[in-house]
Amino acid sequence: MNFEVFSLGTSGMMPLPGRFLTSALVRREGELFLFDCGEGTQVSLKMLNLKWKHINRIFISHMHADHVTGLPGLLMLSSQVERTEPLYIYGPARLQEYIESSRRILDMYINYEIKVIPVEIGTIVENDEYIISCFPLKHTKQCYGYSLSEKRRPGEFSVEKAKALKVPMGPLWGRLQKGECVENSDGEIITPDMVLGPMREGRKFSFVTDTMYFPEIADYVHDSDILFCEAMFEKGLEEDAREKKHMTSEQAAMVARDSGSEKLCLQHYSPRYSDKELKLLLKEAKEIFPNTILTKDRMSFVIPLKD
Repeated sequence: MNFEVFSLGTSGMMPLPGRFLTSALVRREGELFLFDCGEGTQVSLKMLNLKWKHINRIFISHMHADHVTGLPGLLMLSSQVERTEPLYIYGPARLQEYIESSRRILDMYINYEIKVIPVEIGTIVENDEYIISCFPLKHTKQCYGYSLSEKRRPGEFSVEKAKALKVPMGPLWGRLQKGECVENSDGEIITPDMVLGPMREGRKFSFVTDTMYFPEIADYVHDSDILFCEAMFEKGLEEDAREKKHMTSEQAAMVARDSGSEKLCLQHYSPRYSDKELKLLLKEAKEIFPNTILTKDRMSFVIPLKD
């Protein structure tokens, strides 16, 4: 079961050569989930050879230009192929107005259904395999973070135990792995707990950008395998960060540390920093949370299964 995260853009405020505006994509078992859609998102998708037409859910953090300006182009691009499934777009209340006005003013040809869903705090998507949650951030306007969490998986199936309990190999083994009780060759009822190991934890990705630091962020993103978190400024510019409602790299590291996350991927850098100067942000974050990555455009990360 694959679970991959792609960084499509890492710049804040304005795009730079080699550094597009904020966007990340998760690919899980054939589904593509896009988080924010800044200018340049389409280019990174093309360069990574990602099947953009398979994107079925988009999550927008807030209505600032550097997080949504890539959206009209992506919507038009998706009309270049036949699409039968709706595209679900989640975000702040004014997102629908932005999409509708863009379609009208640009006379956009759209050959599929677009469903815009204003988000509320808590679970916004849930099925048998995963939950996508939304939580509030503190920015200059309404802003949200998101987490995609897999549900716990059944424990490892023991072939030896199944054979010892006289459960014939075949469909009955599959039913046990799905959590069903079965009858063995002696007519005895065999329950899943008799052949399965302990439940295995799922994987989690969290996306946090455009917010001032506050301790509760760590509660929202707890136990993330990969945390994408903004690091707009360096240590020493806390006043600037507080005034503009952004975070320093040190504060992003504090969130990762306090949340018990596995890996921190810094993103959404101020354009004031050259690529060389960004190493300062990495150094400061690593002093608090060693497993920190200075995320660059078109980096990819694999989250392995937990056995």
